[in-house]
Amino acid sequence: MLSVFPKISLKPEVEAYLQSVFKNKELLATLGSEQCEFNFEALLRCLSHPPAFTSIRVNTCMASTDHVKKLLTEEIQKQFKGLPMSDIPVLEHPKLPDVLLIPVIGPRVTLQRHSFEVIVGAQCGNAVLRGAHVFIPGILSAPKLMKAGDAVSVYSDICGKCKRGAIEFMGSKAFVGNGIAELSRNEIFCSNCTLRGVGIRMTERVYISPSFDNLLSNFVFLQNLPSVVVSHVLDPNPGERILDICAAPGGKTTHIAALMNDEGEVIAMDKIANKVKKIKQNAENLQLKCIKVFCYDGTKALAKEGIWAEQGPPFLPESFDRVLLDAPCSGLGQRPNMACDWSLKEITSYPPLQRKLFRVAVNLLKPGGILVYSTCTITLAENEEQVAWALNYFPCLRLQPQEPRLGEEGMMGAGLSSDQRKLLQRFDPTSVTEGGTSVSLDQDSSQMTQLIKSANKDTIGFFIAKFVKEQDA
Repeated sequence: MLSVFPKISLKPEVEAYLQSVFKNKELLATLGSEQCEFNFEALLRCLSHPPAFTSIRVNTCMASTDHVKKLLTEEIQKQFKGLPMSDIPVLEHPKLPDVLLIPVIGPRVTLQRHSFEVIVGAQCGNAVLRGAHVFIPGILSAPKLMKAGDAVSVYSDICGKCKRGAIEFMGSKAFVGNGIAELSRNEIFCSNCTLRGVGIRMTERVYISPSFDNLLSNFVFLQNLPSVVVSHVLDPNPGERILDICAAPGGKTTHIAALMNDEGEVIAMDKIANKVKKIKQNAENLQLKCIKVFCYDGTKALAKEGIWAEQGPPFLPESFDRVLLDAPCSGLGQRPNMACDWSLKEITSYPPLQRKLFRVAVNLLKPGGILVYSTCTITLAENEEQVAWALNYFPCLRLQPQEPRLGEEGMMGAGLSSDQRKLLQRFDPTSVTEGGTSVSLDQDSSQMTQLIKSANKDTIGFFIAKFVKEQDA
């Protein structure tokens, strides 16, 4: 029998590596083997499910939170007109004034399965769990007789074994919901050109989450809660010069600009041209003018002697008041993530790159300036161990308290002191029960208040460290 709640599928070598992280000597000595094993298994289960809330950041340069809340409520009622889901509330986060939370309803374990089964790739399945329809490139397998208008059940290929164009698939798969085929099987797989539109329009999802694609694009940005926290922790001020060294797709860049009231200069960089276009598009959608975007390799952003540009990279040392290094990482904290087919070599390839970028970031920061380092992964090597390395390698750096504080303290195992770990924020959903925080529409206001508090825990896996570069370094 297929489970609605599979744990994330990992290569054995990667699972063994992560187990060694969450059963390191310090944790074992403190928690014991049984608790460490329980936490690790809980984490693997949680990663395959979406967080219990969709987090929406309001562009406060364009609209008030109250105004956007009203617009989102109207949109939900429009999308689910006549259905109980039209009562999904839009909630204000108690600590983040520019964040609205929408409960994700589910899991719905009693949905009827149709005889026609469509198999989609794991990434497509992840998107469906967060409210998306199935786009044609994500479809791997469809029944031979499927035609437009047929009711189908959609499954995610959680082990990456389904071959594109297969008539049926008997491997490991997870049910993500039901929908209506927009095209026949022949149209999907036999076209002479690459098709891009919706292939399956979802009608019943295991998790109900409203879709806001291309809606209110000037007013809101869909952003995971810890990603919103990062920019608040950076705490930019109007008139400052800020560097977002690895900025794509621009969520944090645009948030920084909004927190500065669009006054000052935000430099955003990424080395991949298509990603740079996305940053520019998001800045334009949110109508933020203080952002300057460059296609440039962040590891080369520090000017060598006598070689520097007037406006863009490479930059002179000590050019920025604040620097955000949201570093490229293994992404093992992303949710939902039903499958990761990366090898251990790929997973462990990021720390050297992160340290190259860290060196550049510190050198570009003014004395007295603030550096925030963040990742969306759960490993020690990319998080606490990088902090320990930075404090040893750069005597000028000091860890700083973070506000707002929604995550837990840093994890044991990297040699950091208790006081140092307390200055870090680790968002780690190991305390969430299997299947995530279950949300239903018949909960009263007090229960919903408790659920809002759970939004701070039931998030993607994430890590934040904040440093100051001391004046007399």
